[in-house]
Amino acid sequence: MHTLVFLSTRQVLQCQPAACQALPLLPRELFPLLFKVAFMDKKTAVLRELVHTWPFPLLSFQQLLQERAHCSRALQERLSTESMQAVILGLTARLHTSEREAATQPFCRKHALRVLDMTGLLDDGVDQDPGTMSMWDCTAAVARTCIAQQQGGPAEPGLSLPVPVEVRVDLRVNRASYTFLREALQSSMDSPLRLCCRDLRAEDLPMHNTVALLQLLDAGCLRRIDLRFNNLGLRGLSVIIPHVARFQHLASLRLHYVHGDSRQPSVDGEDNFRYFLAQMGRFICLRELSMGSSLLSGRLDQLLSALQSPLESLELAFCALLPEDLHFLAQSRHAAHLKKLDLSGNDLSGSRLMPLQGLLQAAAATLLHLELTECQLADAQLLATLPTLTRCASLRYLGLYGNPLSMAGLKELLRDSVVQAELRTVVHPFPVDCYEGLPWPPPASVLLEASINEEKFACVEAELHQLLLAAGRAHVLWTTDIYGRLAADYFSL
Repeated sequence: MHTLVFLSTRQVLQCQPAACQALPLLPRELFPLLFKVAFMDKKTAVLRELVHTWPFPLLSFQQLLQERAHCSRALQERLSTESMQAVILGLTARLHTSEREAATQPFCRKHALRVLDMTGLLDDGVDQDPGTMSMWDCTAAVARTCIAQQQGGPAEPGLSLPVPVEVRVDLRVNRASYTFLREALQSSMDSPLRLCCRDLRAEDLPMHNTVALLQLLDAGCLRRIDLRFNNLGLRGLSVIIPHVARFQHLASLRLHYVHGDSRQPSVDGEDNFRYFLAQMGRFICLRELSMGSSLLSGRLDQLLSALQSPLESLELAFCALLPEDLHFLAQSRHAAHLKKLDLSGNDLSGSRLMPLQGLLQAAAATLLHLELTECQLADAQLLATLPTLTRCASLRYLGLYGNPLSMAGLKELLRDSVVQAELRTVVHPFPVDCYEGLPWPPPASVLLEASINEEKFACVEAELHQLLLAAGRAHVLWTTDIYGRLAADYFSL
């Protein structure tokens, strides 16, 4: 339900030319609400003028657009291409406003815009609305603005340079966008529009390009580096890691596909791994580490012991973990601080089950998000783990997709999880009862690819829904949707 002030503001903006003319007469306290309404309703002319004449030092998308009760997903849904482009055009117009022209404006220059914060727009491109600006598009648009500003030529003689504006963004780069993004970062160094990257996500980028990009980033701004699908290997990582480690205040580091055969280690491989560990010891603020699809068998103790501070988020999906790896993690100082833990793709049955239970016991007081997708957990393993799992009283999210669980196992989980008052989302597998002719134990690939009996699954969903209603847990989402953006980012926990 919108407030009366919101509805009145919406009415004021119906006629955009009149609204633009009226802006100098309106109290500056109304500008945040005007921006929010104009952005949501795609009043692009008003948006451009609002940014052009913004009277405060900071313009933050998240602060202005995000409802108090909503998450960042709600913000993402409102990011129309038209509105985003209008903001960028308004910023460009502001930078081209001379000091002489600015002096005629009614707003005091000490309140000139200094920071445009466009962070928080990360997306995975899932179900992307054609009318919505993705992070790829936003990265490109901001980069082009930086380049255009630098190519605009020197200021006219006798005129002051425009007041510098720092643009804080999350950047997403691949082979196609690397060249113009590098040019934008280089241009912004000597430009009144200064590009400041908070989160960097580089996908399928050659090693030398990754290094060149890292050298252009401001160490004071960067909080996350995410390198995906780069297939670095230990040799490649040893080249990149010193350039990453110069960001000593980095909070999140996500590295994937770091391979080195621990069963037949080479001299060079061991040297590279020791060098990698030494560089990891330079971080003083690291709170999240993701090493997905990296071969860490028997090496987790070395990796975690190298870190200066305890982690709050640890992602070790498809890392071929051994029982001793899980046992070390359970006994380490990291366990008692973990808010998010992802062990997907590791076989947690057999000799790894007890170390898993010990780890959950150690993390029970802090754990909010647990991902155990494709971990070969059948009913027997789940039932044996439930007493420990249900001690995680603050748990909000549980991911069990791709495990060979039956309907009986899911019902037991539902009944026992009633004591977890904070639990809001359970991503569960299609029960094995809904498949025909499964081999046993079924490989995860079969569970993910085999057809299910839709009629049987409809009955399963109906029964789970009734059990949730009977337990007073209708607010808890039980779903098989692994692509619904339900998993929380560490910084949103």
